Amino acid sequence: MTRDFCFLMRRNLAEAVPAIIWPQGIVLSEYRPELATDVHRLMELGYAQGGGRVPALDVWQRRFETDPEYDPTLCFIALDADGIVGVCQCWTSAYIKSLVVHSRAQGLGLGRALLLHAFNVFAQRREGFVDLKVLEDNLRAQRLYESAGMYVVRREPVPV
Repeated sequence: MTRDFCFLMRRNLAEAVPAIIWPQGIVLSEYRPELATDVHRLMELGYAQGGGRVPALDVWQRRFETDPEYDPTLCFIALDADGIVGVCQCWTSAYIKSLVVHSRAQGLGLGRALLLHAFNVFAQRREGFVDLKVLEDNLRAQRLYESAGMYVVRREPVPV
């Protein structure tokens, strides 16, 4: 059995965050339980493309909403006229748990805008750094994170 690896990446919040350019027609909201089904569906789509997995809706929602680091104001939801097109789920420890953009909104800068928004929110909270993990073979995501000033801290095995 081969072992998958991921990179822990970090962004120093003492460095200036570039201006955010939101794609046209995007409205930003925060997580509410009534959005759980649509958020979960987008997470499943995103994880299928980028690797990884997301548990069944009821398990995911219970784990998410009862996690000690849960704060609904740190789960940024991007909506367009047709529904949810982006999710940036963060923990109170200045950790980006998930960043997913629907295929219909990819290539418009939405992932970058959500990422930079998270940086700004954590900077306002006086955090020094923001961390996230990305699968070693998810090169598209790595390029996005690096373009926003993130760098690899270490390589580690993906928990089984």
